[in-house]
Amino acid sequence: MHRRTLLSAASLPLLARPALAQRAWPSQPIRMLVPFTAGGPTDLPARLLADELGQALGQRVVVENRTGSGVIVASDAVAKSRDGHTLLYTTVGHAVARALFPNIPFDPVADFQPVAHLGRIHNVVMVNPALPARDLPELLALFRDHPGTYDYASNGNGGSIHLATELMLSMAGKLRVNHVAYRGSTAAMPDLLNGTVSMMVDVISSGMPFIEKGQMRGLAITAAQRSPRFPDLPAVAETLPGYESFTWHMVLGPAGMPPEVVGALNAAVNRILFRPEVRRTLEGQGMEVVDDSTPAGSAAFLRGEIDKWERVIREAGITVT
Repeated sequence: MHRRTLLSAASLPLLARPALAQRAWPSQPIRMLVPFTAGGPTDLPARLLADELGQALGQRVVVENRTGSGVIVASDAVAKSRDGHTLLYTTVGHAVARALFPNIPFDPVADFQPVAHLGRIHNVVMVNPALPARDLPELLALFRDHPGTYDYASNGNGGSIHLATELMLSMAGKLRVNHVAYRGSTAAMPDLLNGTVSMMVDVISSGMPFIEKGQMRGLAITAAQRSPRFPDLPAVAETLPGYESFTWHMVLGPAGMPPEVVGALNAAVNRILFRPEVRRTLEGQGMEVVDDSTPAGSAAFLRGEIDKWERVIREAGITVT
């Protein structure tokens, strides 16, 4: 009897494995949390991906805009999710959360499983046309010769545009330019147009229409090299070697996601990004699409971004009040 009991107990894991393997994933609709408002530059590609993923996986992928404290509310909800069907669609805000909010209730690395890195969106450095600077070297020289005289706008304290600008000013010799934070770059644009502030670094898809109309002077893109789409715009790295800043889009899940689920999601995202119509739409929004991202590569990229921006925040003394 004792032997039969041992045999039965030993066989339980073997009996359980086929049952678990037969459980199809996804077995219910998938929630994709977006830490930004509906209709914004992050929400639009997230919804495009959600629609395509729903068709690819045979289950609805529902976008939930979960705003609050930057990316923290949405990120925390995903980190603590246990249903196996909750994802996070996030940006560079994830990489700076720990440095800006030291008491966040999650670890941006340990509590998440990177699934796929979709792409990156560079910014453009632009100035009011009345400013006596025709290119980036002249602008930096102007700032250097008149410390604390000029102002630059950003889309918010600790935001990606603020950090991209501070990195540029730091690499140019820790130049002193006054930071004016707005509630988004759209809110800043009237003051840039009327000359109240002199400069702003903005997402290239938002800034280029003003440059093309002659309302702003575009000086450079925040890239390591020139963009084939805008070959006349120098890269900031031509003036400041090693400089590059961009926002990026990535899909994360909670830590502990089964490897087979992560792999299936990653493969589906890569297939979607390979579709010409999807790629055209994303590129039309200024995104440089990543080819064949992997979970491991996405994780390494995320760690590198966290290290980079935490250093910028620390050295610039940036805080969020």
